[in-house]
Amino acid sequence: MEIKFIVDNNVGKLARWLRMMGYDTLLFKQKNDSEMIKTALHENRVILTRDTQLMKRRVITSGKLEAMLITQDHPKAQLQETAVNLHLSYFFSPFSLCLECNHRLIPRDKEELRNLVPPYVFKTQNQYMECPVCHRIYWQGTHWQAMTRELKILQGGTIEIVTPNELI
Repeated sequence: MEIKFIVDNNVGKLARWLRMMGYDTLLFKQKNDSEMIKTALHENRVILTRDTQLMKRRVITSGKLEAMLITQDHPKAQLQETAVNLHLSYFFSPFSLCLECNHRLIPRDKEELRNLVPPYVFKTQNQYMECPVCHRIYWQGTHWQAMTRELKILQGGTIEIVTPNELI
């Protein structure tokens, strides 16, 4: 069975990374923890959060609902923490979900997109995917390649996090 997540707003950037890897991940933006728990139970989702009070809820401590307390501050470190603890594959089903709204992408014919992508992209790319809900269009350009490299680096082990103070 495929693992699905619901990510608390306090680790919101983690949702995009998990979607990039191909994991169905809802970003819960509301402040009502009870609603998040209700959604997680109804949709069989694992909660990812930094909220220590949420982790004390009986539904979680009893094991009825799976949740993971994220201890890292940086989104890339949060992803590594999650991947290690939950034994996730960095390339489960990469680039199959919309990074913005979490819907499964569908293949699109190049000619249908002639006027929807930049001319250079149309000239150089042949495969396209589109989100059926928000209509974002994806292709395997330089951004896609950079994200793939980043996933490979994260998969390989530790990352060096540069804090703003170290940039001075």
